[in-house]
Amino acid sequence: MTRRSPVLTVLVTILIAVFLSILHGEAQVSDRLPRPKAESLAERARRIHREAIVIDGYVGTTKQIQSPTFKFTDRHTPFDSHVDLPRMKEGGLDGAFFAVGGLDVINGQPSGPQAIRESLEGIDALNQLAKENPDKLSFCETSAQVRRAHREGKTAIMIGMYGGHNIAEDLSILRTYSRLGVRYMHLTHDTHTSWSDAAAAKPVLNGLTDFGRQVVREMNRLGMMVDISHVADGSAWDALKTSIAPVIASHSSARTLCQHPRDMPDEMIKALAAKGGIIMVNYNLFFLDEEYRQAWDKIQPELRTQSRELRERYPGVENLPRWRAEGALWLAPRMPQVPWTRIVDHIDHIVKLVGVDSVGLGSDFDGALMPQGMEDCSQLPKITEELLRRGYQEIEVRKILGENILRVMDRVDAVGRRMRSASQ
Repeated sequence: MTRRSPVLTVLVTILIAVFLSILHGEAQVSDRLPRPKAESLAERARRIHREAIVIDGYVGTTKQIQSPTFKFTDRHTPFDSHVDLPRMKEGGLDGAFFAVGGLDVINGQPSGPQAIRESLEGIDALNQLAKENPDKLSFCETSAQVRRAHREGKTAIMIGMYGGHNIAEDLSILRTYSRLGVRYMHLTHDTHTSWSDAAAAKPVLNGLTDFGRQVVREMNRLGMMVDISHVADGSAWDALKTSIAPVIASHSSARTLCQHPRDMPDEMIKALAAKGGIIMVNYNLFFLDEEYRQAWDKIQPELRTQSRELRERYPGVENLPRWRAEGALWLAPRMPQVPWTRIVDHIDHIVKLVGVDSVGLGSDFDGALMPQGMEDCSQLPKITEELLRRGYQEIEVRKILGENILRVMDRVDAVGRRMRSASQ
């Protein structure tokens, strides 16, 4: 047996004693230091919302932006618009798809050259807005550009097109829109095209024509997202069958909770999710709540008279938010009250149906009547807090707020690149 040196034994004993003394001292210091305060739910919600990339799938503010009397970088009231840059910043809305297209709600839907001209005017207005505010806004076409804008503290401006009538049955015009930065297109708006049925009218085709399927395939090749919001069920099913890439519904809600034809039935939501797509929940009152929708249908004769008077008082498309806001004041005492939490009810339903990867936010700001408490985009942090209150994890909340649509953009881009490469 090796005998340990007495000197070595003494040194080891001293070292152990010093080590234990240091540990004891650190423990005493640690006891005296203030412990980190646990985040409250509201604080956690504010942090997550601030850090996340929040994307809205559809806002209808382009017509206001085109108006010489509306300055997007100034703060407005919900009476004038739901969206402007100061309120986007306040609400943590990091980017949105701004709708363009030939649409005159007052006098009917234009087509042909008029629709093309109005589409190009809208695209130009959004490009100019970004160029005039390079320190605040970034015109984005890809998810990478959106992420860079977020890192730089800029708001992402993206373009979505409302209605296939804007291509005037010409694929070369579709390709031109793609080159100009249009990232998605609804196959229809509120009236049928010659190749697809709209949800707002009685079906005629009960699906897509051969040309309609060509449109879907060409959008796949271009890397444009196929949007089935506004599209009748038969045409939407055909689009899902035809598309190689994921399909989106940029601003639709769940028909199980509200029986509006613009909302999507569960089986279609499942098919959309199975294809890797996303349904972005619409905040419009009569897409959110069945009681409100039924009351809305009953009040139509009286509402048409009131709407006609408001249109005469506030002429022009640029005044749509104003007469919608005043119309909402007229409606309020006649209609059921719908809380903003109904938005999260639709998100909940979709998540339980297909999982958290297939849902996002598609407000329809400046195109619809908003529920109580969601009067404009500054109120968006409420959604994050309510999701946390209902038990959603941070990563799930981030997906719903924006990561899901960014993922879909990437996948659609990838499909387009493969198709273009294969055709060379």
